[in-house]
Amino acid sequence: MSSPRDGSHDTAMIRAFLEERHLGQADGISRFVRESLLPLPEPAGDQAGRDQARQILAILGQAGWYAPILDQDLRAICLIREAVAWASPLADAVYALQALGSTPIALAGSPALRERWLPAMARGEVMAAFAMTEPEAGSDVASIRTTARRDGRDWILDGVKTFISNAGIADFYTVFASTDTGRSHKGISCFVVPADANGLVFEGAQILSAPHPLGTIRFDACRIRADSLVGEEGQGFKLGLATLDRLRATVAAAACGMAARALEEALGHAVERRQFGKPLAEFQLVQEKLARMATDLAASRLLTYRAAWEKDGGAERVTVEAAMAKAFATEAAQRIVDDAVQILGGRGVLAEHPVDRLYRSIRALRIYEGTTEIQHLVIAGKLIEASTS
Repeated sequence: MSSPRDGSHDTAMIRAFLEERHLGQADGISRFVRESLLPLPEPAGDQAGRDQARQILAILGQAGWYAPILDQDLRAICLIREAVAWASPLADAVYALQALGSTPIALAGSPALRERWLPAMARGEVMAAFAMTEPEAGSDVASIRTTARRDGRDWILDGVKTFISNAGIADFYTVFASTDTGRSHKGISCFVVPADANGLVFEGAQILSAPHPLGTIRFDACRIRADSLVGEEGQGFKLGLATLDRLRATVAAAACGMAARALEEALGHAVERRQFGKPLAEFQLVQEKLARMATDLAASRLLTYRAAWEKDGGAERVTVEAAMAKAFATEAAQRIVDDAVQILGGRGVLAEHPVDRLYRSIRALRIYEGTTEIQHLVIAGKLIEASTS
């Protein structure tokens, strides 16, 4: 097995999109992942993955890496996710959910909600979850059937959420539910539901091929306080989309991190492995793969940091930029990881090899937070709208 490279960021390529502080953050997170995340073993099963996720939560929090989430510094979040995903896809999932679960609170939560959850989130003392998906509501968010109704000063939630990351181990869930079923997406509201809320039930884990805490939760007359509402009633759909729009480029950054690790592993193997009397790297077909992998990765990073730079620069929406970044980077990462497996040959499908872990982990990025197909529809829709206006 080839040894991993150092995981350092190539900030020269994306320097035009960064400020001086980001260069120090890039160096710091690269050192951190090598020392604190890379040595972590591959979890042996779902429960081990859940236990390690809680361990990672604390490790990242104690080191202060959640602070850019509070600052909503998307370029910093991208740099962190890129480095973390290079070392551990599970750690990236933990980081991603801290951002997803807390961003609606940061954007629209009351002072009391922000004070209750955000400082503890940043310290890694509480784990967040983002509960939007349902059995009949995936890409079609307007089809949400979970309901929230007033009961005196409280809210009562009923419904089921599925494919929820951190289900069963989260300390709070940012939940989207309909407060007016007759108004479609305009009747959706957002709530913060503590994990110990009466009526919140963890129905069970959903097991992925790569370690990732996932599962189904149910709200059975779940009672929460009136001040658990995030923002205004009926603004949940808008808030959810704003959160995804804001963080979508960071998914692309994670894809870049996984792709970079795959490329490094493949390149190291190609240089070291000899067949037919010479290194694999001297064969033109292998060179063609390496060249394509490197080019795809470079293009992915440029699209990713452009989208984050636009948002950090004050753009109200980066819908197209983020959609392009996520669609291209996740699809490119799938190709890069697949080519890495091919270059590594039998080693690339051994469970102990990092490229096999990447192969099992990268697929989900093309689905969550908006499938590639949905991103293409978004991009095309904006093109058509611009051409006909």
